[in-house]
Formats: sequence, C-alpha cells, structure tokens
Amino acid sequence: MPKDRKALLAVLGACVAIFWPGALTFGFPGVMAPIWQEMFHVGRAATGLTIFFMLAAVGAFMFLVGRWQERWGLRRMIVLGVILTAFASLVVSQAGSIYTVYLWAFLNGMASCFVYVPALTLVQWCYPKRRGLVAGLVSMVFGISAAIMSPLFAEMLSAFGYQLMNLYLAALTISIGLLGAYFARAPQAWENAASSRRAGSAAAKPARQVAASSRSFTVKESLHTRSFWLLWITWTFAGAAGVSMTLLATEYGLFLGLSLPSAILILTAFNLTNGMSRLISGILSDRFGRNQVMSLAFLAAALAYFVLPWAGGLGACTLLAAIVGFSFGTLFSVSAPLVADCFGLEHFGAIFGLTFAAYGFVAGPLGPTLSGYLLDRTGDNFFLVFLYLGVFCLLASLCIRQVVPPQRS
Repeated sequence: MPKDRKALLAVLGACVAIFWPGALTFGFPGVMAPIWQEMFHVGRAATGLTIFFMLAAVGAFMFLVGRWQERWGLRRMIVLGVILTAFASLVVSQAGSIYTVYLWAFLNGMASCFVYVPALTLVQWCYPKRRGLVAGLVSMVFGISAAIMSPLFAEMLSAFGYQLMNLYLAALTISIGLLGAYFARAPQAWENAASSRRAGSAAAKPARQVAASSRSFTVKESLHTRSFWLLWITWTFAGAAGVSMTLLATEYGLFLGLSLPSAILILTAFNLTNGMSRLISGILSDRFGRNQVMSLAFLAAALAYFVLPWAGGLGACTLLAAIVGFSFGTLFSVSAPLVADCFGLEHFGAIFGLTFAAYGFVAGPLGPTLSGYLLDRTGDNFFLVFLYLGVFCLLASLCIRQVVPPQRS
C-alpha cells in the first residue's frame, strides 16, 4: 500500500476511534446531569464532581499513556482505550448512586487518555509538516462528536430508558472504536524511533525523523523551561473555563425557564464549535502562529462569559456558548502542535501529557466543581460564576502569548 494512503487511513482510523470517547466526555455529562440529580437526589455540586473525577483520571493517566505508548505502541493503547470506554458505559448502566457515576467518570477519563494521546502522536508523525491540520482534525472529531450525540443521548434515554441506553452505547463504542483502531497504524518513522529509544540508540533513526526531533527536549529538560509552565497555567485557566460549560450550558438554559430539549441546544452549540474550531484553529495556527490564534480565542471567550448573564434568550445563549466552545476547541487542537513546536516530537506524548495534567488535576476543581458549589450556595447566582470564568479566560489569553520555543541551556 502506498505510504500516502497508509498515512491517510491512519488519520481516518484515529478519528473514528476517538469519536465515542469524545461524545461521552463532552456530551454525556451535560445531558445526564439533571437526570442524575433527580435519580440520586443530589445537587449541582455533586454532579459537578463528575467532571472532577473525569479530569483527575486525565491528569493521572495522560502522562503515563505518553510514556507507555513508546514501549507498547500506539495502536495497542488505542485498542485498550476503546475497551475501557465501553466498559465504563457498562458500569454506569448499573448505577445505583452518584458514586457509581463518579466511578464511570474516572474510567471514562482514563479511557480517553489511551485514545487521545496516541491518536495525536500518530497523526503528527504521519504528517510532520501539517501538524496543525491533522491534530486539529483529530481534535475536531473528539469535540464535535458530542454536538452530534448530545441531542441523540436525550432521544435514546426517552426511547430505551437509562440502563438499555448505556448498554447500546457500550456496544456502539467497542464496535466502531475497534474498527478505527484497526486502521490506526503507526508510520515506519515512529516505529524506528520507538525501537531506537528502547535500544538506547539513535542509530536507527531515518533522516526525516532525525530532522523532526533534532531539537527535541526530554521530559526533564522541558520541566526546566518557562514556556512549559506558562502552557501549564494556560491549560489550568482555559481548561477550567471551557469544561465548565459542559455542565453550565444545560443548567443555565433550565434556569432561564427553557425546556430540557431547548437547554440542550445551548450545549449542542458549545460542542459544535468545540469540534469545528479544532480543525479551523489548527489550520489557522499553521499559517498565523499558534500563540496568536489561541490568545484571540481565549479573549473572545472571556467577553462571551462577561455577556452571558444578560443573555435572556435561547439565540443569544447559544451564540455565546458557541464562542466559549470555539475557545475550548482551540485550546485542545493548537496546544498539541505548540508542544511539538516548542519541545519536539520525540517525547511529545509524555510532555503533552504533563501539560494536560493541569487540566486534569486543577481545572476540574476550579471549574465545574467550584461553579456547582457556588450555584448551590448562592441560589443560582450565574453572574458570579460567569464573571470568574471570564477572568480565567483573560489570564489564559495573556499567558499563552509568552509560550515560545525555549533555548537549550
């Protein structure tokens, strides 16, 4: 099979494999939060913890998967991630309390790591000169899958009931995900580099791979750079502001008196641009620069959050949620090639996993958990919540401008 066709099939396979993890990460909690509150007689703070456990798993496993893929291979990691995603749906189908939902959230967050990091690594090795485009494509599917599935989750719940819906989701996840994993084959350049790392020698690196990683930083070296920590802070603030909307969109719509299907449209708008912006921003970042594209997107999200308390209609809310979604998608898609630009591709998975840890360990408590707590304590004071999330976006916009390829000491 020609190399170009193999690379194209690998990218398509990665996109197919990431579809269900994305839908269940960004769409399922927002649709189910009101249902879980009714089922288990809990408040918004309790359902906000769902995102905390999901992101905690992301923070714990993203770096580890980046390391493990160098040893065990990209496709094996993706297969394991697909299986874990399906297993998590089986677990939540039997939920008898909110604690089972927390277990699902942790398993689902862990599973997404096993698909997302190898998929991003794979496509950038397939197309090293178009990293923004292909990373944006994978990230687009990861985000836009929720826009497609969020309305369908509500329909499936109504048609099949809670337990059967989750069983169907498990079956769809494993059948479609494994099909994608079959085609997600690593290019020979990555295999050669992985063999060299295991052998402790660079002798097997082909000329193109040497060029791609000639200035690659090790994990330890990256941790001693200012750019790494500025990117880490960016993920904290922009991640907290973005992921909060996965729960707040539906909750705010219901607060305004909208029906559940109408409130879900706000979430759908967020997820639609969360997905589409990943490709758009990836392409723009190849042309105009990673920092400029990310900084402007975060600034727009800050303005959207500041205006949201005065948006009383469905149309205005969907537009502003869409702007926040665009910013959130930009964070995911452009951060990956920015890490590669700054630190090289050789240890991309591990370094990207460490920057992602900010999103996993800190963004969850600062975003969905704190916002849910404030809403419960203040009697649905969305103004306060939207204000501090907007400030987070402003801080992220300032920080990302200072992330540049570091000089070796």
